[in-house]
Amino acid sequence: MNIPQLQVQTTSARLGLQIDKPIQEIEQPKATLRIEQPAAILEMSTTPSELTLDTTENRAALDLMSMFRRGDEVAQYSQQKVQEGIARRAQEGMQLAKIESGGNPLADIVKQNSEKPMADLGIRFVGNPLQLKRSFTPGRVDIHVTPQKPIIDAQVNKPIHNYTPGNVTAKLEQYPTIEIDWKV
Repeated sequence: MNIPQLQVQTTSARLGLQIDKPIQEIEQPKATLRIEQPAAILEMSTTPSELTLDTTENRAALDLMSMFRRGDEVAQYSQQKVQEGIARRAQEGMQLAKIESGGNPLADIVKQNSEKPMADLGIRFVGNPLQLKRSFTPGRVDIHVTPQKPIIDAQVNKPIHNYTPGNVTAKLEQYPTIEIDWKV
């Protein structure tokens, strides 16, 4: 027996998509920056140091005296020698005045005046460092610095943003079909 048959044949629809991808461009320009640093204000003042050396006594020991000191020394020495001479002559006069007491005072006086004492021979060091008078005033440096703040000018630049949106286009590439057939 033949049974009628129903035959159904279908074809699916086929959808085609055309996709255009979106394009996004982002660019961030660097910030515009200007920095200026003014120089610090520097003030300096100095007081020079002072060293004073008084070599008067050491120079005198080396026989290098000033003319004023030399004059004073010569006057003092001369006065001393005059007094010694007066004393010696007074003593000689007293010896001659006592000629009656005997002896030969004139020969004694000549003998005393003709004999010179022996000179000392030796080494003498001159210039005593302890006689050097020194004074020192230290110098001074005063430094005053006034710092200056930096001048900063910063401008933020906005980002450059370009965006092209994507697009999807749908296209039916194959239409659906359905075929129904009866077979007997």
